[in-house]
Amino acid sequence: MRYISTRGQAPALNFEEVVLTGLAEDGGLYVPEELPQFSHDELEAMAGLPYTEVAFRVMKPFVGDEIDDATFRRLIEETYGTFKHAAVTPLNQLDHNHWLLELFHGPTLAFKDVALQLLGRLLDHFLARRGEKGVIMGATSGDTGSAAIEGCRHCDNLDIFILHPHNRVSPVQRRQMTTVLAENVHNIAIEGNFDDAQAIVKGSFADQAFLRGTRLIAVNSINWARIMAQIVYYVAAGVALGAPHREVSFTVPSANFGNLFAGYMARRMGLPVKQFVIATNANDILHRTLTENDFSKRELQATLAPSMDIVVSSNFERLLFEAYGRNSTAVREVLERFQREPAALADAPLAELRRLFASHRVDDDTILEVIREAFGATGELLDPHTAIGYRAAQRARSDDTTPMITLATAHPAKFEEAVVRAGFEGAPLPEAMQDLMAREERYDVLPAELAAVQRFVAEHRH
Repeated sequence: MRYISTRGQAPALNFEEVVLTGLAEDGGLYVPEELPQFSHDELEAMAGLPYTEVAFRVMKPFVGDEIDDATFRRLIEETYGTFKHAAVTPLNQLDHNHWLLELFHGPTLAFKDVALQLLGRLLDHFLARRGEKGVIMGATSGDTGSAAIEGCRHCDNLDIFILHPHNRVSPVQRRQMTTVLAENVHNIAIEGNFDDAQAIVKGSFADQAFLRGTRLIAVNSINWARIMAQIVYYVAAGVALGAPHREVSFTVPSANFGNLFAGYMARRMGLPVKQFVIATNANDILHRTLTENDFSKRELQATLAPSMDIVVSSNFERLLFEAYGRNSTAVREVLERFQREPAALADAPLAELRRLFASHRVDDDTILEVIREAFGATGELLDPHTAIGYRAAQRARSDDTTPMITLATAHPAKFEEAVVRAGFEGAPLPEAMQDLMAREERYDVLPAELAAVQRFVAEHRH
């Protein structure tokens, strides 16, 4: 399996190289040169299998022979052995044909665990084989950071530096990062917003001289291995509800679009998906692009769903690459225009997206309304991001006869402010985290300046 850049001006890489590289040198994102295909019989045979076996069958074609089967199975078993539910990502029925796909049973109670627990192990495996050390830099709007830290805290060959916007993540989210006191873990609170932190990370990848030759590695959703791992739960959920004998639909709370792009990949690989619903909060670039052809930046709004508070949806580039028929020149032109001014998509790619994707925007007042409504109707207490998905599924699904699967992206305890504002006393943390708010924290506050952060990283890596 070879991987190519969405911008067409970077060398093709193999799986090991693409995991260790992250962002392509031309600024693009890596995607498989060709997608593996699953036949009707192959999908049917996955029904009823343990999650780890589905994971092996779905991901192995992307890995090829770069990891032997026994080692890859061991890495998968270790990864999902950290989850607290035997099904790993269980389905929870809400009504006659609406289901929650619970992705929050990992060690940090968010869907990012599904991919990042595996990515840390893949990175450590490849670095050990090469006899190298690596530095991870990542920016987080909430959940990615803690999941990346949990995935890498025990790695022998990695130092991890996670940037989060100072005072703009929930206390639980912050403490899940800052109370991990491992020597290779470094938390940086940036005096700015998520996009400031993301810009610093991207700037560091563009100029890595400050590391004096040590490899810099990305763990955010630009890393293909994360997309690969997320494809698995779409396939597992789909076959559990009758695929390939019938279609299913998915609603996905969306910000950076990596999670939803994984679902799109599952469909391209053979899973019969009728519809994807993009659920956004007030930071609605994806909704505006799809409904109004308004592909433009707007000022960031702080919302009750902070993990979705972003201006630029990084992984949307991967979908544009597919919608434009893998024409990297056209993708570069659209993205260059987007950086300068409001942009629009060409008619044919936009029409292609509208055939498969619908979208719905949910504001803060509606989030609170939905948390109350869903609890009254189902007894389920939703986190604010999942509440956005719940409402979008109700408003934008194309029909009631196709099973709708809404992705539950986080445990409600991670976002207690929204739960309390919705009228509940709170959402208790799982037993293993009961003492989280009393644990010692360690983090550094830095200005949103590239040089300051790079200096810190250079001085604190081992």
